[in-house]
Amino acid sequence: MNRLSALCIVMGLIVPSAWAQDWQPDTNDKQELSVQQALVKAWDKNPATKKWFADAYAYAVFPKVGKGGIGLGGAYGKGLVIRDGQTVGKTSMSQVTVGLQLGGQVYSEYILFEDKTAFDHFTRGQFEFDAQVSAVAITVGASADIDYEKGVAVFTLADGGLMYEAAVGGQKFKYKPRQ
Repeated sequence: MNRLSALCIVMGLIVPSAWAQDWQPDTNDKQELSVQQALVKAWDKNPATKKWFADAYAYAVFPKVGKGGIGLGGAYGKGLVIRDGQTVGKTSMSQVTVGLQLGGQVYSEYILFEDKTAFDHFTRGQFEFDAQVSAVAITVGASADIDYEKGVAVFTLADGGLMYEAAVGGQKFKYKPRQ
């Protein structure tokens, strides 16, 4: 009985981490390590998000997005796209906003693709979100209210800064497949 209990405990520790992430970063690649850190932070903040990543067809992770503005604002970040446990490409995000805004902040952004159609749309190169797409901030319990919109779900996790904003603008993404 003791061996069975020990096996169950060990499997309980190993299986959830493997289930949540089968992607392993290249330890010689700073960007891959940065993406891994962003994923771990998201999962630590809200463990329920692990299931979203495990169930997604593919996902993009932007570990650091810098955003700032005084009237006219902008944001920019670089990330990786992961599918079937492999880094399949690099991506970048840019955003221009107009409206009442002041300050700056840094955050991580996670885009999950529900199916091949949504993923293919993103990887064609000129994917963008309009001003109506909203990201859900990762907090304890936040993922319970999330659902895919047009095959895409977006999470963000604030790293720091302060931004007052009542602005309109969309995000544009570029994708480059891994060679």
